[in-house]
Amino acid sequence: MDMRLFSVEQTQQVAQQLAKLLQLGDCVALSGEMGAGKSTFARALIRALAGDEALDVPSPTFALLQPYDTPVGAVFHYDLWRLSGPDELYELSWDDACEGIMLVEWPERAEELLPEGALHLTFTHGAEEEDRHLTLHGWPDERLAAFMKSSARA
Repeated sequence: MDMRLFSVEQTQQVAQQLAKLLQLGDCVALSGEMGAGKSTFARALIRALAGDEALDVPSPTFALLQPYDTPVGAVFHYDLWRLSGPDELYELSWDDACEGIMLVEWPERAEELLPEGALHLTFTHGAEEEDRHLTLHGWPDERLAAFMKSSARA
C-alpha cells in the first residue's frame, strides 16, 4: 500500500494514527535514505504512544537504542545505522524489545533477527521539499486497511 505525505505535519498525523493501532509485540521497520522522514515519524509515534507531545525523543543514532516506558507498555527505538552486525543486537535488549513495541530504523541491518510480521514503512523523497512517498507492507491486509482508513481521516 502506498500513501503520499505532503508535509511534516501530515507525516506526524499518520504516525499518531499508527500509534493507536500498535500492540505489544509489534515491530515497525522504518526504511529510507537519510533525511527521508524516518526519525520525524518515529518521534511523533513515540510521543503519541507516551501521550506526551512535549516528550524529548532524541535520535538513537549514537546510542543505537532509546527505550521508553509508555502507558501502552515498553517502546524500544533502534537506529541500526552504526550496527556492525546482527549479533550485536543481543547486547541491546533485542529479546526484551520483541515483547514490547519496536521501532527500527535501518532494519535491514537486523537481517533475520527482525521479527516476522513487522510492518515495513519505506520513505522516499517526493517532488517538493516536504513531500514524501510512503510504502507499507508486512501486516495482514485487514490490519493495513484499518491503518489506511484511520490515516485517511487524519
